Amino acid sequence: MPEPTDLVISVDSAVVRRGRSLLLRDLSFQVELDERWVVLGPNGAGKTTLLNLISGRMHPTSGTVELLGERLGRVDIFELRPRIGLATAQLAEQIPGDETVANVVITAAWSVLGRWREEYDPVDEQRARALLGQLGMAELADRTYGTLSEGERKRTQIARALMTDPELLLLDEPAAGLDLGARESLVARLSELAYDPDAPALVLVTHHVEEIPPGFTHALLLSDGGVVAAGLIDETLTSENLTKTFGVKLELTKNADRYTARAI
Repeated sequence: MPEPTDLVISVDSAVVRRGRSLLLRDLSFQVELDERWVVLGPNGAGKTTLLNLISGRMHPTSGTVELLGERLGRVDIFELRPRIGLATAQLAEQIPGDETVANVVITAAWSVLGRWREEYDPVDEQRARALLGQLGMAELADRTYGTLSEGERKRTQIARALMTDPELLLLDEPAAGLDLGARESLVARLSELAYDPDAPALVLVTHHVEEIPPGFTHALLLSDGGVVAAGLIDETLTSENLTKTFGVKLELTKNADRYTARAI
């Protein structure tokens, strides 16, 4: 068992009920500082519910959730959330289309969407543009967000999630809706982030093994609100476990640190 100070996420026997529906059942899950996790599962598996728990947007019905050493229910959630970088489709839909790309990123410093009368230091401006540069978006910093391609928007959202120098970065299906070229470009950028020792702990949610960037260390497989398997990625991500997770007989192959799955 890792030392408590090494834990970024600790979910212990979490249950989430909504009416008669059981969204998560007795789920336990831990992430350490230097780990990069991918969460896989079919629709309805509980991935979004888990993401809401570990981003501090939801409390469990029973069980405990500790984030960055703080237990949900005993911490000021508005002080905790800025320490967690989050990129989701729901958040992306709220970004004003007429906002410049640089402003989409820098406004994360105030946890707002849309620049208004708040003031930013030069160091904030520099950080926002530096993050965009790291994600290949430097030349688009002064473009309006609404003119970007879907792939460019996804990279902007990730830069925004990194703006507050978070200790934990959560990415919800970052490659969803991208064409092949845009997906591969994004996967390459995320791989660079995964290999960066100074990057925060990472949790990436996806439906597809093809979207797992090289450099990710662990995998959590969910089905029907419960854990099918969890652990080191090469031990957890197997044809047998994927078959149990998705309910279809699947064959997994790995080539040059990239995965492919197909039905048998």
